[in-house]
Amino acid sequence: MLPLGDWPLAARQGVTGVFTDIDDTLTTHGAITPDALQALADLKAAGLQVIAITGRPIGWCERLAKGDAASGLQPLPVDAVVAENGAVAWVGPHTNRHKMYQQEAPVRARNRARMRAVGERVLREVPGAQITRDSDGRETDLAFDAAEFADLSAVQIAQIVAILQAEGMHTTVSSIHIHGCFGLFNKWRGACWIALQLLGRRLDAELERWVFVGDSGNDVAMFEQFTHSVGVANIARVAAGLSHLPRYIAPSERGAGFAEMAAALLAARA
Repeated sequence: MLPLGDWPLAARQGVTGVFTDIDDTLTTHGAITPDALQALADLKAAGLQVIAITGRPIGWCERLAKGDAASGLQPLPVDAVVAENGAVAWVGPHTNRHKMYQQEAPVRARNRARMRAVGERVLREVPGAQITRDSDGRETDLAFDAAEFADLSAVQIAQIVAILQAEGMHTTVSSIHIHGCFGLFNKWRGACWIALQLLGRRLDAELERWVFVGDSGNDVAMFEQFTHSVGVANIARVAAGLSHLPRYIAPSERGAGFAEMAAALLAARA
């Protein structure tokens, strides 16, 4: 990984869109920091497309996308929030958000029943395993807590992944959760899907116009594909275990690192 300062000016000038992870990329200790939130707003104000893509559940993302007047939460200043590692999304202007799926309703219903059975098996067979606390909002994804409120060992994580895969599930591991789904969903496939659905554009044909920012294992497919990719500094803690790394690394961790990436992009447009 090269320092963010080595990202060439000419390359940054060609970028017109940003995909970003949320947990430990926009957030610090579970909250989107003011500097990261301002960076998102500044990118949008400069005319860039901004899409968040996360392993979090669609129910959790709905609140981010639409805002919550009761608690004073403003809508996240993005064009879409893609959830559950690419399977479902909230899209559209803040005043007219709507939900989109990659799977049809009957398929989702069958898969939910299968996921319940797999979840019960994991809880029986792996001591200490626990379903994520946000799972009530999940529709296409089965997730276990690895490091958000739990503290699983590498052995426990490997045991859970092995069971999910034995049950025919596609798996990813983020900085906080272990995910399994029935369907070949990952962030790269989700990014290509949402670019086509939302913008009518083929992402793989215009990668020089986009940058991805992330920090963990479920971001690997994005790091592998994107011409321009940036890791926030906390990625260094897991880099040895990742098959593909971002091209550049920000000086700072989490939300501060995202803000540094945004500043580099905006400086190139001045």
